Formats: sequence, C-alpha cells, structure tokens
Amino acid sequence: MIKTLAKSIREYKLSSILTLIFIMGEVIIEVLIPFKTADLINSIESGVQIDSVIKTGLILIAMALVSLCCGGIAAITCAKASTGFAKNLRRDMFQKIQGFSFSNIDKFSSTSLVTRLTTDITHVQMAYMMIIRTAIRSPMIFIFSIIMAYTMGGALATSFVVVIPVLLFGLLMIARKAMPAFRRVFKKYDKLNESIEENVRAMRVVKGFSREEYEKQKFAAAADGITEDFTKAERIVALNTPIMQFCMYFNTVVILFLGSYLVIKSKGLEVNVGHISAMLTYGVQILMSLMMLSMIYVMITMSLESMKRICEVLNEESNLHNPENPIFEVKDGSIKFNNVNFKYNKDAKRNALEGINLEIKSGMTVGVIGGTGSSKSSLVQLIPRLYDVTDGEVLVGGVDVRDYDIKTLRDSVAMVLQKNQLFSGTIKDNLRWGNENATDEEMIEACKLAQADEFISGFPDGYDTYIEQGGTNVSGGQKQRLCIARALLKKPKILILDDSTSAVDTKTDAFIRQGFKKFIPDTTKIIIAQRIASVQDADMIIVMENGKIENIGTHNELMKSSEIYREVYEQQTKGGDSNENA
Repeated sequence: MIKTLAKSIREYKLSSILTLIFIMGEVIIEVLIPFKTADLINSIESGVQIDSVIKTGLILIAMALVSLCCGGIAAITCAKASTGFAKNLRRDMFQKIQGFSFSNIDKFSSTSLVTRLTTDITHVQMAYMMIIRTAIRSPMIFIFSIIMAYTMGGALATSFVVVIPVLLFGLLMIARKAMPAFRRVFKKYDKLNESIEENVRAMRVVKGFSREEYEKQKFAAAADGITEDFTKAERIVALNTPIMQFCMYFNTVVILFLGSYLVIKSKGLEVNVGHISAMLTYGVQILMSLMMLSMIYVMITMSLESMKRICEVLNEESNLHNPENPIFEVKDGSIKFNNVNFKYNKDAKRNALEGINLEIKSGMTVGVIGGTGSSKSSLVQLIPRLYDVTDGEVLVGGVDVRDYDIKTLRDSVAMVLQKNQLFSGTIKDNLRWGNENATDEEMIEACKLAQADEFISGFPDGYDTYIEQGGTNVSGGQKQRLCIARALLKKPKILILDDSTSAVDTKTDAFIRQGFKKFIPDTTKIIIAQRIASVQDADMIIVMENGKIENIGTHNELMKSSEIYREVYEQQTKGGDSNENA
C-alpha cells in the first residue's frame, strides 16, 4: 500500500527531503536552547559581568531565529510536498478511472469514487504532511530531550520514568478506542454523498412525487450517523488534554519539589536553579512530543482506511488491454458475432448473452427489438469493446475487436447511449466531443441531419447557448438530438443508437432515419428501439429475448415468422401512439 501511494510523490521528493532536513535543524536547536538558557541562569546567579550575560543572550536570540527560520522553511516545503502529493494522487486516480472498462466501473459506485477522490485524498494528504513533519519532529524531540534531561538533571530525570509510561498508555488507549468510530465514518460518507447525488439528479422526480420530506429525513439520517460516530470519537480523543495536563503538572511538581530539595542539600553543587529551569522545559517538550505522537497515531490510523480505499482504485486493473501489435485501421463497418456468450461478472450464474451468431454487412441499417432485460444494450456494447466477450468473438471490419487499438476501434464506432449525457458548456463545446476540430459548417450539417438545427437556431445565442450541467435546460428530445449530432460528427463507420429517439415524436424520428439513408449510406446503422416504426424500414431486424436472438429478418418476414414481433406490432398499431414508448 505504501509503495503504491509513494509512486505519486514523484517531483515532490526534494520538497519532502528538505522538510526532513530543516525539521532536524529546528529540533537540534530547540533542544539546545534550554541547555544554553540554564548556563545563562547559572551565570547570572554566580554574578558574572553584564557583557557575558548580553553575549549569551544574543546567542540565544540567534539560535531562536535560526530555529524559527528552519521551522518556517520546513512548513513551506512540507505544504508544497503534501499538496503536490495530493494533486498527483488525485490525478493518478482520475487517469486510472478513465482507463477502466465498464466492468471495472461496475465494482465502484459513483458516489464512492467521488468520496475517494475528495475526502479520502484529503485525509491521506494530512497524514503525509504529519509524517514528513510532525512524525519526524516529535520522536527526535522526545529522544534528544530525554538525553539532555539525564545529562543535566541526573536524579531529577527519574520523574519521567513514572510520567512517560502513564501518558503513553493513556494516549494509546484513547487512540485504540477512537479508531473503530473513525473507520465507520468513511462508509457513512459514501451513503451521505449517495443521498446528495441521487437527490440532485432526481430533483424533478422528488418534487413530482412530493417526496421532499422523505429525502430530508434520508439525508438527516446519513448526516446524524456521521455526527454520532465523530462525536463519539472526538469525545474520546478529548481526553488527551486532561491526561496531558495531569502528567505535565505532576512532572512540574516533582521536578520543583525534588529539585529544590537537591539544590538545598548539595548547596547548588549537584543541581542548581538553571538545571531545574532546563528540566521543566525538557519535561514540557517530552510530554508534548508524546501527545503529538498520539495525534499522529490517530491521524494515520484514521487515514489507513482512506489509503486502502484509494489503493483499491489504483490497484484495480482494467480487463481491457491493447494487444502487443494492435491494428490501427478499421476497414469498414461490417460486424460479425461468432458463437458469442457474455456475462457481466465471471461469478454470474447465467449469461447475459448466449449463443449469438450474427452477420451485418457494412452500410446496412439494422433494428434491434426486444423486451426489457432482453440484453439489447449488452449486444451492442460488445462492438466498441466496452466489454469483452466471455466466449466466442466479435469481428468488426473482418478483424476481432480485441486485435484493434482500443482508441482506433472506438473512434470508428459512435454510440448514442440509452442515458444521454450532456456536459456543462456551450452547444458547440458538447458537439465537439464528437470531433474537436469540427468546423461550424460541419456542426450545422450534423445538427440538421439529427433534426436539431431548428430548435438550436431558435435559441437567442444559437450554437453558443450554454448547456447547464446534465443538460437540465433542454428537453429530453432536444438532448437526444444533440447527442445524435455529436455522434455523427465522428463520421463513424458504425453508428449505434441505443433507444436514442424514444423522447422524440414519430415524425422527427422518421426524418432522422431518412437523413441517415441519404447522407451516411456507407455507415452501418444499428437502431435499438421500443417502437416498431423506428425499425420497420431497416434492412434487417433482430428480435431478442432473454439474451438470445429469437429471430432475424425484415419487417414482412418477421410478421410471418416471429410471434413476439407480431404481437408487439399489433399492440402498438392498435393502441396507437400512446403505447409507442411502452
């Protein structure tokens, strides 16, 4: 896990090392200051000249300034190293996610990925900052202070033998009790983010069903769960302060009492006032360093859960890989399925697709009909290799899709998915997802083909109209047509419409299909639809049921040979347009 995370430090190794060096300088000087202060007190007590006092005082001031500079520089380099590490870690995670196949993404919920990219990385950043600064500083102060205390105080230092174990035991017990609550919080963060995301995405549904109060209670329950665990953990951690104060005051009383006794008894020969002053300072340093170590322990232990969650993403390997010698050219849009079986998960009990044998010639228009759950979408997602087949092979342009360079294959296949997604930005920005170098003329041509130009021209800003996040300021039908236009700008060899005209009227749907025939005759067009009218004129219609191909043929052929197709057709034509989207 540490090795995986350390890869993200990269160019910030120097800042991390400089932090350690300056921290060491700060600690050494900080430990020497009480020693020099004791000399000054002893000098004053013995009645030395004022020049000697001033000289020692100036040395102390210089040491304090150097220590301050070392601490300041260490703070700057530490901030640079920790924030840079977090930046690299966030970038590495995001790039890793971008390389995931659909099956990899299915393992993580979107809210969980958001939490890992935000909250979890923040915790790891804080832990790294404490490791390279406080986790080095505190042990060094602890060790050096004990050495100096025994060097100067002798018998006085025995008080630490009692105090240190008490404080250490108390702090470890506090950390141990607080950890389970901290660990539970991270999973509850996922639930909280999930509640927020679902509510924001489905705001219209929430209001349509007047479920605001239910959503408020759902959110409150998630928030209360986090509050309860954090309160419990913080209540335990708050015991740090009284334990620390008890040990500090106990140590102070022992040093003052025992020190005074030794000063009087030895008449200042064994222990003097300067030694007592230094011992008090070293005592505070030792106890504070222990307290900081306990806080580091709490922070790092708490961050371990975040580290594990981050490493789960970083160590997740995509099951889609480029071959050693990939093919960088797709000859045409022909498609062939040879004995294809497919399941989403290797542990799944049944196949999503089974025994698929299918041949589609380049330039054909193919319709796919079937009930909900018949695996229509699963079938077409194998073509651009969003998933890999479990058995058999899928050929595009006469070549197994697994032999292509993935980017080359996907650039040749344009998909308008069932769930259309527009991004915040102008209409032009969204269209250029299909072709970043598309000219205005090409965008207008694609939009005319997708029957989108008319409504775009009706906007005050035309193609420069700003699309809100998720496309909330355009209708469902407008969103679908923009997504079709975006796909057409790729000038693909294969165009897949996964129920992508369900939100447009039948007249517009017909115009879109006519445009396809006229302007992209050489592109293979696969149309998944619920409406028979959307695929009635296709060169080939595939009827699917329970992950299998029930029948293949033209409209007239299927009306004779396929009972499923005939029933759907009769239901839609008798029921009228009201049943078309059923």
